[in-house]
Amino acid sequence: MQQTLANKRILLGISGGIAAYKSADLVRRLSERGADVRVILTDAAQQFITPLTLQAVSGNAVSTSLLDPSAEAAMGHIELAKWADIFIIAPASANLIAKLAQGMANDLLTTCVLATTADLFVAPAMNQQMYKNIATTKNIATLNEHNFHIIGPASGEQACGDVGLGRMVEPLQIVAAIEQFISAKQQPELSWQGITLSITAGPTREAIDPVRYISNQSSGKMGFALAAIAAQLGADVTLIAGPVPLATPAGVKRVDVISAEQMHQAALKAAQNSAIFIGCAAVADYRMAEIAVEKLKKTSDDALTLKLVKNPDIIASVAALSQQRPFTVGFAAETHNLIDYAKGKLTNKKLDMICANDVSDPAQGFNTEHNAVTMIWPNGELALPAQAKTELAKLILQQILQQYQMVEKAKLLV
Repeated sequence: MQQTLANKRILLGISGGIAAYKSADLVRRLSERGADVRVILTDAAQQFITPLTLQAVSGNAVSTSLLDPSAEAAMGHIELAKWADIFIIAPASANLIAKLAQGMANDLLTTCVLATTADLFVAPAMNQQMYKNIATTKNIATLNEHNFHIIGPASGEQACGDVGLGRMVEPLQIVAAIEQFISAKQQPELSWQGITLSITAGPTREAIDPVRYISNQSSGKMGFALAAIAAQLGADVTLIAGPVPLATPAGVKRVDVISAEQMHQAALKAAQNSAIFIGCAAVADYRMAEIAVEKLKKTSDDALTLKLVKNPDIIASVAALSQQRPFTVGFAAETHNLIDYAKGKLTNKKLDMICANDVSDPAQGFNTEHNAVTMIWPNGELALPAQAKTELAKLILQQILQQYQMVEKAKLLV
């Protein structure tokens, strides 16, 4: 096994929930990659998994109590908090997430979170209705704002019999997220200062008549996350947004459009003044051949036939620019044969890179706070596991900038 986590000190916090049974495997996966793992169990977690089990797989004593006299003689909770390079909480119950969002410190785990400077990762695990509750949604948003890295959750059948979003992601996915984070952190800091970037985001609407339209499920959240992070990193960002109710990220120039034709015109104009172009919008493939001037009325027929014509292919048009062509990155939202279709689009549209995401999974993609993509370019690919779109945006932008700089360097050598 490759020692991708060699010499990393990882503190694993486990809260109460049936997903705690996966934590022993998580410890094993981290350890076999070279990490030194220590574990904190909450009182509730001990109802699902024992300290002895986790001590056996980690090779270290397990901590359970804030008020352990032997540990607290040396301020054990502070020692643990300072020891860690990386602090993972998996599973993180709804109750624990609420406590973290409020900055509580009424047990060993929450106290260590407040006392640490380690990078913090949280893997939510709860009933699907609890996860959808507005209180949980706000608490997770607060953790995002406080620089917690959210991994998952996944969707599927739950222990209670419900089906939906809320399952803890599998241990190997957590490990992959940690490995990717460390890899990105160890690479030289890449600067977006002085780089002009254009991004399309959201859906388009194609009018049928004055009151009806054709559209899709895109929320625009991925594109807006990319724009926000790029601006924070110093890029000069133009965001071409379809009709979405999202606030304009700080420092971003926004161009609002409705239809695919409007987005096409705005994209070509912006692309010719950009070093990099990212086509993240979910553009309607077709529009009405003729838009009805007045509202269409119901008829006695049971069926209605609409004549549609193809919309322009925005990302292919940008990639085909003969002058002032930017480094062009597309997105491929697919429901099956993800990698094959994405590679086909990369080649056929003559793109520099493409981000493939599976929108058949209700846990990621359209209208969610999470996504997972596989980034593909002519000589390589990189799978980025499911995580908050803001976190994913950072990794996507880093990889795009690396490839862009390699291409620019190659041009200078010709």
